[in-house]
Amino acid sequence: MKYLMFVCTDAEPDADTSEVPDIDDWVAENDARGRRLAGMVLAPVSSATTVRVRDGQVLLSDGPFAETKEVIVGFDLLDCADLDEAIEVARTHPMARNGRIEIRPLADFEQ
Repeated sequence: MKYLMFVCTDAEPDADTSEVPDIDDWVAENDARGRRLAGMVLAPVSSATTVRVRDGQVLLSDGPFAETKEVIVGFDLLDCADLDEAIEVARTHPMARNGRIEIRPLADFEQ
């Protein structure tokens, strides 16, 4: 099953001062296991543009669609057997300690 993993900042990072795992090690391990299909870091939120169409008019606004302290800073596309495996992959991501990870299954319209 495929999951999209949103990597986000968090205003309340973990207070644990032990060493945070290295992101390059996390990427290499999950790529080697075939669990990570793709992933990228996003440009800063200041470069975001929100697009809406209302009454046939294109409305643009600078910045993200929601005003929050937490922002999406990257994503990974995962291929995991089930939600438990996806949670394990997310749990080991360095941003799980300093940010937050949202896991969402891709919709399966064929079922």
